[in-house]
Amino acid sequence: MTTLTDRYIWAATRSVRESQRGDLERELRERIGDESDALVETGLTPAEAERDALTGLGDPVALAARYVDRPLQLIGPRYYLAWWRLLKLLMAVVLPFAALGITIGQAVSGAPIGGIVGAVIGTTISVAVHLAFWTTLVFAILERTPAPADRRGFDAPWTIDMLPHVPEPTKTARRSELIGSLVFLVLFAAVIVWQQFGIRWVPALESIPVLDPALWSFWLPYFLGLIVLEILFAIAVYAWGWTWALVAANLALNVAFTVPALWLFLTGQLLSDAVLDAMRWPWGEAGPIVATIIVAVVIAAGVWDVVDGAIKTARRQQRSRVTAAA
Repeated sequence: MTTLTDRYIWAATRSVRESQRGDLERELRERIGDESDALVETGLTPAEAERDALTGLGDPVALAARYVDRPLQLIGPRYYLAWWRLLKLLMAVVLPFAALGITIGQAVSGAPIGGIVGAVIGTTISVAVHLAFWTTLVFAILERTPAPADRRGFDAPWTIDMLPHVPEPTKTARRSELIGSLVFLVLFAAVIVWQQFGIRWVPALESIPVLDPALWSFWLPYFLGLIVLEILFAIAVYAWGWTWALVAANLALNVAFTVPALWLFLTGQLLSDAVLDAMRWPWGEAGPIVATIIVAVVIAAGVWDVVDGAIKTARRQQRSRVTAAA
């Protein structure tokens, strides 16, 4: 006839390897017997003492896991930080490239914009799920792989040399600005090239270039060259921070872009005639108002970009003076 102790030991030992069951059973029987005897001395019956002793030991599976040093979580504290850092790195590196690759592939195949967006979202989610699953699985296996007696396992002992350098707060902020600028400029350049083949999701403009094809003789390559200079400028701001020389360079780039773009727009050389006909421009009396709003918005954006750079430069120099004085 099986007792509560027999059932408890069976539940505990069946969750460990065969080679560990004998030792675990002997240790548990001794521990249960000692605690039961101690409870009997307090006045409990043997049956009551056995029940209270087993209740105090808790879940037999959890007890066995503690005995063999096996964590009951997917990723335990030993490898958690390594797993989390690697997962974030993979997400930051792999997902953008996956999305970009799908976008290019769908665009080359002539998919509509809705199909491109859907494919990018679906594939990106799928890649993210796979990254999280397989990375977690590897670390879960490592967590449950016993290490040799003279080694810690996958994680290396921490040393003072592993301390990371503390990044400058200002450079951390500039990194976000750099990423945003690069993404915008690359997309802007792609749009300039892509518009030549029409707007596929607008039936009236499906095969009509948005910008006048005659601009490819000079102006469109000129604007693409300015975008390259803007990319170099963004990298320079990230590397050195805002200076008055970069403020002057930013002013020159804004003037070099805004003045020709507005001149082409106001003289009717920017958009192709087919697009203007499809849009039924100039929309009667509303045409001059719309044109004025566009010009004002473009000029305001350029002026704010220059002023923002000047403000950041002044603040940086002020902080430098305060630091030097301290």
